[in-house]
Amino acid sequence: QVQLVESGGGLVQAGGSLRLSCAFSGRTFSSAAMGWFRQASGKERDFVAAINWSGDSTYHADSVKGRFTISRDNAKNMMYLQMNSLKPEDTAVYYCATTFSRRLLVEEYMYLYWGQGTQVTVSS
Repeated sequence: QVQLVESGGGLVQAGGSLRLSCAFSGRTFSSAAMGWFRQASGKERDFVAAINWSGDSTYHADSVKGRFTISRDNAKNMMYLQMNSLKPEDTAVYYCATTFSRRLLVEEYMYLYWGQGTQVTVSS
């Protein structure tokens, strides 16, 4: 059974930084592509960033490009999202997700396993 556990969310002022972590267990982490999504209150869940199995290919949504960076450490079964220059519109519950593909995926429906989410709140 695949388990994903996010951590690192919290309250931060606009312009600040946070680093989200996603701990992975249950199958071979190094063979799985992973992604970050977010859902603001009352809105649909949106794609944030994705990374392939080895970590040498990444993709970020235009809304976070240049501010957020996705990465992974296969030796530790961890994925990260470094978030800099945070804006109030980044406020959301952030989810990590994985699937059986090795290549990175941006479509939400392609991801099979999800974490419980971590709240990020950016105050103005």
